[in-house]
Amino acid sequence: MSISWSLHLRRDAASVPLARRLLLRTMETAGVDPDICFDVSVALSEACANAVEHGGAARPGGASGAYRVSAYLDGEKCCIEVADSGPGFPSAPHPRPAAARAPVSDDAEHGRGLRIIRELADHVHFTNRPGRGGAVVSFDKILKWTEDAPLMTV
Repeated sequence: MSISWSLHLRRDAASVPLARRLLLRTMETAGVDPDICFDVSVALSEACANAVEHGGAARPGGASGAYRVSAYLDGEKCCIEVADSGPGFPSAPHPRPAAARAPVSDDAEHGRGLRIIRELADHVHFTNRPGRGGAVVSFDKILKWTEDAPLMTV
């Protein structure tokens, strides 16, 4: 069993819960363990919120100010990629850009998103889109299934 989808979303705060709900409902329907569903959906929300906030404005003749979310679910893991058209990570292609390495206080309003993604996912990559500009946040999570999972791989 595998499920995949890709969304092209406007850089608007309303797009974040849309992407999160789609992923969450897909995983729940497939029979993924609720704790895994929660972790992946929070990580996706953080990646989307970063794309909305830092993803760059529309450029004449260039990017539309949109961002892309892709998800792939198979019997073993869920893979997510969020790509925007902003300035990208200043230190990429480092696997952990400065924003993910710098100390951030627990009550800070900015700078926690990349760290949260790293804590919730099993594998994380922060890169820039080659030649086009923009950041790419990719992460995956090993899946656990409920006992009655309707779409679990046999």
